[in-house]
Amino acid sequence: MSPIQIACAVLVPLLWGVQYVVIKTGLAAFPPLFFVGLRFIVVSMILIPFVGLPTKRELGPFMLISIFIGGLNFGLVFVGLAHGRASVTGVANQLWTPFTLLLAWPLLGERPSMRAIIGVVMALCGVVLTVADPDVSVPVVPTLLVVGSGLALATGNVLTKRYGPFEPMKLMAWMSFFTVPQVLAASAIFERGQMASLGTAGFEAWLAFAYTVLLGGIAGFGLWFWLIAKCSVARVAPFALLQTAFAVAAAVALLRERLTPALIAGAAICVAGVLVTQWRSIALRGEPSVASAPAGKAGS
Repeated sequence: MSPIQIACAVLVPLLWGVQYVVIKTGLAAFPPLFFVGLRFIVVSMILIPFVGLPTKRELGPFMLISIFIGGLNFGLVFVGLAHGRASVTGVANQLWTPFTLLLAWPLLGERPSMRAIIGVVMALCGVVLTVADPDVSVPVVPTLLVVGSGLALATGNVLTKRYGPFEPMKLMAWMSFFTVPQVLAASAIFERGQMASLGTAGFEAWLAFAYTVLLGGIAGFGLWFWLIAKCSVARVAPFALLQTAFAVAAAVALLRERLTPALIAGAAICVAGVLVTQWRSIALRGEPSVASAPAGKAGS
């Protein structure tokens, strides 16, 4: 990888890691599901004019993938983040990678190795350690919602592998479009004050919204897919692990969340577990595994 490619490979997880704090700021003004809906409205409006209409072959998969990567993944992580800690969310959301490996077995027939299974168990133990932190009260239910978002994202990744390949930006554009009615319908049922929030949201909230759309979303994905096109996925994928470190650092620095020994150890064990699941493809083959294909990121 060239120096500029390495710089971009570090920049993307930085954008995604800081985004947990940014989203937390926006959620102080907007109901979480409504916030997700607004985000996907703008993303789809920006991208759809440049990608064209989906074909008949793409339409069904795009709608199905939008349920998991769009509605469930983003909906659960935003609701979890609204009531939980940004640092713990940054750790728990990393479970999408080992979950993808596990789901690839029944859905794609790709049986995980013993090394991958050990890595999955390590990652889960890391998340459990952050939740069981004796020094800080960590809300369990919001964290479980974030874990659920990782499972939804993993399902969407496997479905993308099964029905693809798709043009990345086209998938992102139409997935965003089909996600809008899902999350806005859920918002209408479970949330209140949506229209009022549009008038009362301050500059910081709208700045957070712009960040999630332009930097965390379009720029982050654009750079990531550019890297995937220029380099092997196995070379690029390990950089995504930096997202957890950046998320924890941003939460501590900007939200004043406590950096406890359990949080440090849990994050390290989780990241190490994810790295173990990827080690065979990185060290031996130099080829992407299904878990390395970032069809979507919860924090993006």
